[in-house]
Amino acid sequence: MNRNSQPFFSTVHTRVPPSYEELREEHEVSVRGGPQSSMPERTTVINIQPETVVPDHIVWSLFNTLFFNPCCLGFIAFAYSVKSRDRKMAGDVIGAQTYGSTAKCLNIWALVLSLLVITATVILTVVTAVHHPPGGY
Repeated sequence: MNRNSQPFFSTVHTRVPPSYEELREEHEVSVRGGPQSSMPERTTVINIQPETVVPDHIVWSLFNTLFFNPCCLGFIAFAYSVKSRDRKMAGDVIGAQTYGSTAKCLNIWALVLSLLVITATVILTVVTAVHHPPGGY
């Protein structure tokens, strides 16, 4: 700064504008053209594939294992779901899809058979209660 420049905050308000120093910088601009070196340019291409979603149906299989497990279908479906998740973590998408599809099919069968057993049990209980009333001879 100059010795003649005014302070930034002055206590007396004057109508004379403060003097500023003019700063000049010279920049060297390079002309864009071909490559500056004789070596050829190298490029690297990285292909990032989106993560494919493979359903493993592990929650459904666990539910069927704990609650609806006719003929151990829920447990077998759970085993296939775990295999599907392992294949997915290993990067084998086709294997994960195959095991996941098998787990889905087993879960459907376990659910259908369980619902049939529950429906048959309710129907037999109602029919038995109607034909044999309690306390009757």
